[in-house]
Amino acid sequence: MSDVTTLTDQQILDAIQAEVAGNHVFLYMKGTPSAPACGFSMRVVQILDHLEVAYGSRDILEDPRVRMLLSGWSDWPTIPQLFVNGTLVGGCDIVTELFQDGELQQVLASS
Repeated sequence: MSDVTTLTDQQILDAIQAEVAGNHVFLYMKGTPSAPACGFSMRVVQILDHLEVAYGSRDILEDPRVRMLLSGWSDWPTIPQLFVNGTLVGGCDIVTELFQDGELQQVLASS
């Protein structure tokens, strides 16, 4: 997604769908992996980094429409949102629980 402030809502939604479809693992978060802007996003980044997972990410703070359109499309109200193979895994609590149970590693290994 380029400068989202110049995009229409449909273009943002199309970009969200393309990012999720085009990446094995994709994280919508507040901030960036190198500078998370909230503790929940930081926790998911720490888990993914600990597991040495390659992933794409998008800072939803770039434009409030990104969060609104993402949450409407995914039917998930909170951020972060982790997608694997085009499917929403969940937010921080679910990702953390799956990681602690060893299930996240299995989800991430799936192709």
